[in-house]
Amino acid sequence: MDLRNIAIIAHVDHGKTTLVDRLLQQSGTFRDNQQVPDQALDSNELERERGITILAKCTSVVWNDTRINIVDTPGHADFGGEVERILGMVDSCLLLVDAAEGPMPQTKFVLGKALQRGLRPIVVINKVDKPDQRAEEVLNEVFDLFAALDADERQLDFPHLFASAKQGWAVEDLADPRLDMSPLFARIVAHTPPPVVDPNGPFRLLVSILEADPYLGRILTGRIDSGRIRPGATIKAIARDGRPLETARVTKLLAFRGLSRQPIEEGVAGDIVAVAGLEKATVADTLCDPAVEAPLPAQPIDPPVITMTFRVNDGPYAGQDGSKVTSRQIWDRLLREAEGNVAIRVKPSAEKDAFEVEGRGELQMAILIEQMRREGYELCVGRPRVLLREDPESGRKLEPVEEVVIDLDEEFAGVVVEKLSKRKAELLEMKPAGAGKLRLVFRAPARALIGYHGEFLTDTRGTGVINRTFAGFEPWKGPIQQRHTGVLVSTEQGEAVAYALWYLQERGPLFVRPGDKVYCGMIVGEHTRDNDLEVNPLREKKLTNIRAAGKDDNVLLTPPVEMTLEKAIAFIAEDELVEVTPKAIRLRKRLLDPHARRRAARQKEVA
Repeated sequence: MDLRNIAIIAHVDHGKTTLVDRLLQQSGTFRDNQQVPDQALDSNELERERGITILAKCTSVVWNDTRINIVDTPGHADFGGEVERILGMVDSCLLLVDAAEGPMPQTKFVLGKALQRGLRPIVVINKVDKPDQRAEEVLNEVFDLFAALDADERQLDFPHLFASAKQGWAVEDLADPRLDMSPLFARIVAHTPPPVVDPNGPFRLLVSILEADPYLGRILTGRIDSGRIRPGATIKAIARDGRPLETARVTKLLAFRGLSRQPIEEGVAGDIVAVAGLEKATVADTLCDPAVEAPLPAQPIDPPVITMTFRVNDGPYAGQDGSKVTSRQIWDRLLREAEGNVAIRVKPSAEKDAFEVEGRGELQMAILIEQMRREGYELCVGRPRVLLREDPESGRKLEPVEEVVIDLDEEFAGVVVEKLSKRKAELLEMKPAGAGKLRLVFRAPARALIGYHGEFLTDTRGTGVINRTFAGFEPWKGPIQQRHTGVLVSTEQGEAVAYALWYLQERGPLFVRPGDKVYCGMIVGEHTRDNDLEVNPLREKKLTNIRAAGKDDNVLLTPPVEMTLEKAIAFIAEDELVEVTPKAIRLRKRLLDPHARRRAARQKEVA
């Protein structure tokens, strides 16, 4: 059977997973009456909740005696590490672009990676059924993007189709009848070259995806570069630098058939397979025949740009909600994450019982913390910080910068430009996007964007869309003012009382409601002024034997601010932490004792 390996790459929410759904349905992978969920490949609980793809996934369909292995990749910049290593497994890619939005920052990022690898993409202008589609114009923008990314002549001569993944059709020309996905299947088979492999050589496979299975242990997925493999065969693993890692027996060999992984008796060169039975090998390592000495070349991964401190929860309520609270358990979990996720690095911190976790962005960190929380872990995390570098020639400090593309209504442009300018962002472009909308393009320091998303949504009344992608390192742009308000810090431990909160709400928005557990050093609200204020949320009304008029009036409280994990991480200052447990998200001071906080503040002033 003929083989084709193809990845689907696009900006977040341009319809990759929905397109895979239609390809699976129309290739006969499902029975006509089979119940299949929408976005069938987004199987992870967090992916379904948030409507985004976090992990790359493989599937395969058969079309006219050709097996097409399809890899669905994440569209968010924070998960770019997944995209980079996947492109090494495939021979072409489908570049999906929204017919209304056009090329976005992540489109540019993933396309640049594909062109660097020499892939020749097929362009699919998706969502042509939208009322505000501008398919022909978007096609010209895509051509301009190819040219800007230094595509060669073969890559510039790309085939293109117009499609609606939602309605299940694709056409070569907008005037063609809109029936099904056949034109896209035909284009994939005709344009994608068969894998260039050596079927008769010794077995070699470069690992691209690592997963943990409760029954099979570690499962390593990649494309067979040469030779063939059977269950029970003895193979060895070689690290990227050529070091031998281990020799083991293949306990199970699996291949992707539709939505499931099925055991197979033999894997042949060019096919994408999953191998179980190895204990040490990880992403970017080579699995091979014992006679092979040299590893396959692996693509270097872009470096992390932010770091966060993860530490043991030492608050008074530690251990009441979660079952995994020790530093050893947290360290083991972080090591497991770093093993399978090439964009994350973990190392011990200078602080006691704390670890530094480096990654691509706030969303990636928030997803990791949310996963740990759901697994029963309790921990405290600090504010994200950017990773700085030193210019080897001038010795100057360099910081990561990002390209920010914003789509908003014209009336909100002034306030957004003003706020980003204060954060040392540079406006590169401002152009009308039709229907009273503007597109703004900025270049901004990564640290200036930490915590900005919530403020942006408030400023644009929830209608603005902000997209960002890593653009490189530039000289340090000077100090940037972060949060300009103080916080209300509890001085007591117990359950918050409505009467006390009623008096406190005039000091600023509260984060707790009556009956919530609070403790000394916990942040219960935001202060309207720029200093921190110590308050008692447990104060009760003094009772006298004199009946006063209005004594029994109901206490009316403003609903508290609901702190989500992302909001909390963005809100905290350098001397504060977010306490995360399976049942609660609390904000607290790093030093719970008020005297210790005052001493630290004095020492900082002296320094």
